Amino acid sequence: MSAPSALEPEFLKRFQAGSTGVLHWNDLDAVWARLREQADDHWYIYAVGDAVPQAPVSAEDFRRFLEEVDHLLRQDHDEDYCGIVYVDDRDAPSFVKIFDPNHLGASCGSSGLRILPGWVLSRVPPVDLQAAIPPTGSRRRWWQRLFSR
Repeated sequence: MSAPSALEPEFLKRFQAGSTGVLHWNDLDAVWARLREQADDHWYIYAVGDAVPQAPVSAEDFRRFLEEVDHLLRQDHDEDYCGIVYVDDRDAPSFVKIFDPNHLGASCGSSGLRILPGWVLSRVPPVDLQAAIPPTGSRRRWWQRLFSR
């Protein structure tokens, strides 16, 4: 992936910037607690693949999302570790990537395929990630070969 340019939206710059994996469930509890404290800070909740939100959610909806996604992650990612939530700053989070436990592939990118997160929490307006981040060259070649006959 290329380095972000000055013309890219702030959301893409943050998405492509480094983030820290939350490896343990108790660390995730701490991240959720910090986010609940910041619920009034105008958060966007972007479900990747759905329409890009045009406005931040209410503090109440943000807290409800945190509760529900925590339940979903713990139920569907039945492991003794978390490892599917990434945050820009554990102490003062402002950008969070949450991978869907039922669509993980290799979220770390080790397979060479880029798996987009299921949800992104951001304090800057999101952009359509599926349109902004094209599939890998190998995936494009597969697609082109499929109908080249």
